[in-house]
Amino acid sequence: MLETLHGEFELIKDYRDGFVLDDFNKRYLDIFDIYPYIVGDYASGVLRIKGFSKNGKTNNFRLIPDYLLESCAMNCPYFILKNPNFNPNKKREQ
Repeated sequence: MLETLHGEFELIKDYRDGFVLDDFNKRYLDIFDIYPYIVGDYASGVLRIKGFSKNGKTNNFRLIPDYLLESCAMNCPYFILKNPNFNPNKKREQ
């Protein structure tokens, strides 16, 4: 388990040392709390974060390999986290 400023996460995959705690803490937003899976990748030296759900057609966690292949630069550093404390019912703050 990883301790972050945003809670504990399980590191499922860390390709090419893609997980950098400081970058994650700076880029993570509370809206990602609704997702059980978080993918982070680096594009032009900037961390991008995307959430994936257990259900759904467009962001189902089973589509993570497709996302990495189609939306990320080839061989870019990336990581996959599992959020054991995700809350799918969390409301966005207005």
